Amino acid sequence: MATVEVFLSVLMLVIIVVSLLSNTVVLICFLYNPEIRKQVPCVFTLNLTFCNLLLTVSNMPLTLAGLINEGQPGSDAFCQFVGFSETFLTTNSMLSMAALSIDRWIAVVFPLRYHSRIRHRDAALVLGYTWIHSMSFSTAAACLSWVGYHPLYASCTLADVTENSQTPFVIFTVLFHSLTFLLSFLVLCVTYLKVLKVARFHCKRIDVITMQTLVLLVDIHPSVRERCLEEQKRRRQRATRKISTFIGTFMVCFAPYVITRIVELFPSVPIDHHWGVVSKCLAYSKAACDPFVYSLLRNQYKKTCGDIINRLLKPSSLNASGPGHHHNHETRGRNNIVQTAAD
Repeated sequence: MATVEVFLSVLMLVIIVVSLLSNTVVLICFLYNPEIRKQVPCVFTLNLTFCNLLLTVSNMPLTLAGLINEGQPGSDAFCQFVGFSETFLTTNSMLSMAALSIDRWIAVVFPLRYHSRIRHRDAALVLGYTWIHSMSFSTAAACLSWVGYHPLYASCTLADVTENSQTPFVIFTVLFHSLTFLLSFLVLCVTYLKVLKVARFHCKRIDVITMQTLVLLVDIHPSVRERCLEEQKRRRQRATRKISTFIGTFMVCFAPYVITRIVELFPSVPIDHHWGVVSKCLAYSKAACDPFVYSLLRNQYKKTCGDIINRLLKPSSLNASGPGHHHNHETRGRNNIVQTAAD
């Protein structure tokens, strides 16, 4: 193997490990904390987590095997099934992200009517649509023999295996990416930009109240005033940073792969094999980023992780201190008896 293949293999292995661990932690937090399960967005988060886990354990290792062996892993039928599952899981995860953005938009823009508009039943209906949408494209591709091993990406994925229906395959590919990647990206942009607009409006209102308070408190210490102004600045930046993270990770991870798939439809444009694998690794890396972007960096998940760690360490600490504590108690008791007898 060349140096580039070794680097890409290590990169793929790191993505697999991080994705497996981080998504498993999200699932453990969901099972441990009943407050997380009560929230409506947990339906979309759980679906996204399962899609990422299945993609991690089924598709990523086979791509790693195809990269190392420089060939198709398994039989044609097996590779077609893997390509079907990848198409389904990737589409489902994109639509789940779009559903999460719609949920956040309703929660921020209509906070008083959120609980009456969005319930678990409504979330289940949206989730049902994501499954039908994903299943439709993946089933169509499998029935038309448009899934199989693609040497450019070293993986079992969407591919015109027969090469006898180039025009229909081009139409299907453009339609597929338009109604998955492009649709999800537009939904993310529209909803999160509206959320950012509302957040900035509330920040301005808070800033006005803060400045009025600082004007009234003429005897306030300069250091307190500086901290208030710094908090204003951080508050404005926090909302922008979160929105940029949601949209930015989606684009950085998926856009190179989707653009490569579109460019690939033009036979006259050569595409380097290494770039194809890199774009595939970027698309897979979204499964490793999602747990942090949507779950683990939130305070509720941080607190849950802390509670789980404390609960795991508490019995061991008690066992470690228990015998010693009992021994010290017995020693002190014997010393008291001896002291009493001596008196």
